Amino acid sequence: MRRRPTGLRRPAAAVLITSLPLTGCSLFGDGAGDIQVAVKGDVGQRPDVSFPKDKPRGELAVKTLEKGRGAQARKGDLVVADYVGYRWGDGGYKILANTYMAGQPGAFPVGQLVKGLDRALEGSRAGGRVVANIPPKDGYGTKGDAQHQVGAGDSLVYVLDVRAIYSAAGGAQGREQPLTDPKLPKVQGAAGKAPTVTVPRAAAPKKLAARVLVQGTGPQVRKGQLLALQYVGLFWRDGKVFDSSWSAGRPYATTIGTGQVVKGWDDGLLGRTVGSRVLLVVPPALGYGAKGLPQAGIKGNDTLVFVVDILGAH
Repeated sequence: MRRRPTGLRRPAAAVLITSLPLTGCSLFGDGAGDIQVAVKGDVGQRPDVSFPKDKPRGELAVKTLEKGRGAQARKGDLVVADYVGYRWGDGGYKILANTYMAGQPGAFPVGQLVKGLDRALEGSRAGGRVVANIPPKDGYGTKGDAQHQVGAGDSLVYVLDVRAIYSAAGGAQGREQPLTDPKLPKVQGAAGKAPTVTVPRAAAPKKLAARVLVQGTGPQVRKGQLLALQYVGLFWRDGKVFDSSWSAGRPYATTIGTGQVVKGWDDGLLGRTVGSRVLLVVPPALGYGAKGLPQAGIKGNDTLVFVVDILGAH
């Protein structure tokens, strides 16, 4: 859980772009106009994107440069993709984001992005590459967005290299590990669905309690990786749910081990394997501290209970 659980929203890089080699690769038009830009480069490497001398034409244009394999992304899915992003307007173009340089992909909750980016990602497949030229009406509008360095009237250009797609129906996969400790919450429920969690009528543990309920067979989670997760969070004091990706209808993404989430998550999820379901009982000192998080109803003395399914790590 984020330290401030405000919910998933538009990514900080609402201007992406990845590359795909044009050589030996057919362009599959999506019936949405001319993308105008030319894209060269190998899959998995930063693309070489050439802009014309003309100005953006003001029409949404999306093209699939390479078809991936697997299920198509739908509204409610989480798409993990490498990208580079540009703004493009009367004053020329400027790169705004480059995950190849950062070494970590971006996470895109389809259905909660700017309209043009949603249009580009819906129907995409893992291993595929998509280019989108997004006019202001399908991006940040006529006012732009100063936080993202997008000016009034700027178009956005994306080339997206899709690594993985995570469905809201995804969940832990592996061997179940029975938990018989009566002092810890009881967790029931099938993979892909929100678990039922029963908190015992006992004093909460004073230290972090982390237990693997389903042992996944994927790679171990490493510090600095972007995780795709499903989770539910409850109060120890009354067993009530205060946050849930299952209720939100979409997987959640965060970077682990770098302080972007509460310390109980950083400590309890590092080293776990992809596919696992993990029970975390987080004392206040490893959660939101003495101040709590009033907007979420979390008090300074609240012990928090989480059940986390690790869908993927990148």
